[in-house]
Amino acid sequence: MGANRARGQRVGLTRQAVLEAAVRLVDREGMKALSMRRLGAELGVEAMTLYHHVPNKSALLDGMIEQVVAEAVPPEFGAATWRADLGAYAHALLAALGAHPHAVPLFLSRPSMTPRNLRTMEAVVGMLCEAGFPLPRTLDVMYALTSFVVGHAAAQAGSVDGSLASLDPDAYPLLVGAARQAGEDAAVARFDFALEALLSGFERELAPART
Repeated sequence: MGANRARGQRVGLTRQAVLEAAVRLVDREGMKALSMRRLGAELGVEAMTLYHHVPNKSALLDGMIEQVVAEAVPPEFGAATWRADLGAYAHALLAALGAHPHAVPLFLSRPSMTPRNLRTMEAVVGMLCEAGFPLPRTLDVMYALTSFVVGHAAAQAGSVDGSLASLDPDAYPLLVGAARQAGEDAAVARFDFALEALLSGFERELAPART
């Protein structure tokens, strides 16, 4: 057993440790740096050792999404009102994506249906059902909120406001004026404005369901 472990597994290496190392590597060097060989070197093991913990590169990428989402998940959905829970989750997810900007494209390209992520989704659906949303509508709420947050994070990474402010003001006076007047903290204010509008829309959907 000891010999087999020496060839195939490093003592103490776990799936969690592999995922954490992958996120650190991508944070530091970007997605292009990520490979099983490079990640193995990061952990001081052969690349083949990683397959004891993640079956393939696709599972590794899904697990990285799981790691970022885990940073945003509150201990318990339903501890506050549904609106407060969703608002807190949206802000926490945005902060997590901001801390791992190189991981944002993963969220745009794959669903990451890992057991841990599915449990989080199940908790959100349960909380929304308890609040009175019809079961099919809970998925609409969850996906709309997540898509909004990920989209905003992608826009932040692209510095959209900075690009608009640098346009020719003679050719695009309204766009340039709006971007410059919004100021440096425009992204924060815009996120809060849009999130509030989104939650208010959800609440309007909830009223007929309750009656």
